[in-house]
Amino acid sequence: MQSITLLAESLDHTRRIAEVLAGELRPRDVVLLTGDLGAGKTTFTKAVCAALGVSEQVTSPTFNLVHEYKGRALTVCHADLYRLERTGELVDLGLDDARRAGAVSIVEWGDLAPREFPEALVLAFTHAGDDARRIEVSWRGSAWELRFLRITDQLRAAVSA
Repeated sequence: MQSITLLAESLDHTRRIAEVLAGELRPRDVVLLTGDLGAGKTTFTKAVCAALGVSEQVTSPTFNLVHEYKGRALTVCHADLYRLERTGELVDLGLDDARRAGAVSIVEWGDLAPREFPEALVLAFTHAGDDARRIEVSWRGSAWELRFLRITDQLRAAVSA
């Protein structure tokens, strides 16, 4: 598995990374977001949703656990696993049903249930200053392999401008 580490020095860089990745999303894709509290997971999700044409306000699903947003062509299920006490509770969230219906799943704290998401794009966020974030982008399974190779240069360009 390959990965790329990007330094997003501003919120604008984060938005550009999100736009590149949003352009590659397909029905039933899973995007796992990892990182400490305040590392930028929800900010990134807001940018992905904006790129997909979601017009409603995107908020953290920390207390509701899942929010669903309709974009121009895709529905996004934004989940937060931070408060789950056991992975068996994932079934109750309805992510599998949403994916079967064609929704994209963006899952914060996805590292808490790694076996539940064998096919996913994975973004690991770490603080690198005030608004700066280090974002390691990798994938697991085969669904992202060719797409990841295709967008590597686009991702680098998103943070070099």
